[in-house]
Amino acid sequence: MWNNKNVWILLIGEFIAGLGLWLGIIGNLEFMQEKVPSDFLKSVLLASGLLAGLAVGPLAGRITDQANKKSVMLVSGFTRALSVVFMLIAIYTGSVLWMVVFLVSIQISAAFYFPALQAAIPMVVKEKELLQMNGVHMNVATLSRILGTALAGVLLVIISLSMLYVLSLVAYLALFIMTWFLTIDETSQAKSEGTKPKTAGFKEVFPVIKALPIVFMTLVMTLIPLLFIGGFNLMVINISELQDSSAIKGWIYTAEGIAFMTGAFAVKKIGEKVSPYKILFTFSFVIGIAQMLLYFATSPVMSVLAFTVFGFSVGCFFPTAATIFQTRIPKEFHGRFFSFRNMLDRLIFQVVLLLTGLLLDLVGLQIMTVLFGCLSIVMTGLFFSKFRQLRTTTLSEQTGQAHI
Repeated sequence: MWNNKNVWILLIGEFIAGLGLWLGIIGNLEFMQEKVPSDFLKSVLLASGLLAGLAVGPLAGRITDQANKKSVMLVSGFTRALSVVFMLIAIYTGSVLWMVVFLVSIQISAAFYFPALQAAIPMVVKEKELLQMNGVHMNVATLSRILGTALAGVLLVIISLSMLYVLSLVAYLALFIMTWFLTIDETSQAKSEGTKPKTAGFKEVFPVIKALPIVFMTLVMTLIPLLFIGGFNLMVINISELQDSSAIKGWIYTAEGIAFMTGAFAVKKIGEKVSPYKILFTFSFVIGIAQMLLYFATSPVMSVLAFTVFGFSVGCFFPTAATIFQTRIPKEFHGRFFSFRNMLDRLIFQVVLLLTGLLLDLVGLQIMTVLFGCLSIVMTGLFFSKFRQLRTTTLSEQTGQAHI
């Protein structure tokens, strides 16, 4: 895998783009703290971009399956770079409206880019290398997040907010250039996968998901981490205000990021001894515990501990889920499936984001995290019960067929 040029291009490109992304995210938070006083209004602004990405999801899925993956990544990458210009206008004019335009445009470009990227990964590595590649890819993204957030915190003291976005623009342009050097042979794959019509509709992915219970269950399980991730940035801001400390933001992002990387490295070893579903259910439960630990958010140690536990859990959870999707879903449906998954993530993310902003204003961080933690644990229990029923049914059917 490490001798594969495409692997290095994807990983280096992800690292550079991640730096740009997190410079921009920290810039967004800084801009909103100055211009938007309400947590709920902050969540509404962030949700506006997610809604735009959700709206173009079906189109993105169809185009990703029909068009060349590299071309989709190039066009969406260039659009993402161009969107930074809108944020520079927002800073120059002091207009929140221009920030909304920026959020909408960058989320639309992401709606095309990420399904194409997920569909491209199985094309550049062997199936047995997928779990390792997914783990390393997520680790690179996390490393860029750690460095990006730390760098942004330092740079905001030294340079202006607009210069921070100029650096973000440079990173996106670097990703665009890196993508040009990708070599993906989609012609031979198309021949080997039969005669699926290019005009296949987006809705055709749903019977495929329904016919694969393991995929459907994994898809539902991925909603649990989103209860934490959806309000991540708002919670970090709120913890910073509770403790009257700007430094705690950096500690939380760093601790969570390092824990995520540790989990993503460890999951390959864990996966050799434990089934994917044991990994998903175990760490889904632990995520609920991590949320409940934030009841003690006034303590810096407990805050960092909660995000560390969460980081390790999702570091094990997400590479396992991604590998199940990439190996079980037929490749001719990858674009539509990953687009649908992104749409589902965006929808849940949007709901959680709005709910987090509302609950922070109404009941405060500590009560909200206990409610979310209880919900995560109850949902895990219900999904585990359903999984056992499905497994029992499958075993009964196999036994019946054996007798026949």
